[in-house]
Amino acid sequence: MHDASERPSGQIVRVVLCLILIAYAAARLLEIFPNPVPRLTVVALDVLSALAFALADGYRQLHLRSILVFAAICLVVGNLLENLSILTGFPFGHYYFLSLMGPKLLHVPVLLGFAYVGMAYVSWILGCLIVGSSQSASTRGRLVSVPLTAAFIMTAWDLAQDPVWATVLRGWIWRDGGPWFGVPISNYLGWYVTVFTIYVLFALYLRVNSAFDIPASPVRGRSALLFYVLCAAGNVCQIFSRGNALVVKDPTGQPWRVSDILGASALVSVFVMGAFALLAWLKLRGEAATPTD
Repeated sequence: MHDASERPSGQIVRVVLCLILIAYAAARLLEIFPNPVPRLTVVALDVLSALAFALADGYRQLHLRSILVFAAICLVVGNLLENLSILTGFPFGHYYFLSLMGPKLLHVPVLLGFAYVGMAYVSWILGCLIVGSSQSASTRGRLVSVPLTAAFIMTAWDLAQDPVWATVLRGWIWRDGGPWFGVPISNYLGWYVTVFTIYVLFALYLRVNSAFDIPASPVRGRSALLFYVLCAAGNVCQIFSRGNALVVKDPTGQPWRVSDILGASALVSVFVMGAFALLAWLKLRGEAATPTD
């Protein structure tokens, strides 16, 4: 990988990343407070800012071809397995999408595919940071350890958000409900398998192209860490949102208190997403304190 400082456009990319982070933070705030902005517009701003972050930071961290390959893997694998699950129930469970997330490609919203790219990239970078540099672990070991770690990081994000988007906001409907506030356990097993597959394919691509590395400088991982923290903070702030319904029901008729769903999302965001963020931050601090030759 090339150092960002070696690129004439490095400063421009940093400015762009700052603007993207601001846009993402604005989207999360719009989700919480009453406003005249249509819900689909808010969802698009949320998802597209995450996608833009992945492309801009991926260009800085890797190079253009690698981040485009990563995006292609996310879009193909994600859309294939989401459509498969809608038709057969494997690997996530039986569900279908409503109109909240906009137009679809076959049975799956286009915005969902873009969401895969954005959060999968952020989770990949944090996974790389937590596992450590290529000097501290064998390349062969990292082909497994980084995907395993990154898949947990991204599944934690879905664990926090899925009940909110499905049971409360009705972005999609789980036909048979589930124990996690209307979401089945199979969803999270399917999520883990799906994103692990994405990461393994990308790791193999990097291995073949002799590019399997992570940011050597702490500065280069801070943006992804900040994005993940902003996402967790946005989930926590949802407890301050004021909707009309106090209780919602899943398709089985099981009632769920909205305050309980939002509270559980906040707890997962603090103690699970927050734990991953803390580990990545400690790694960044350790790298910053390590003398370089």
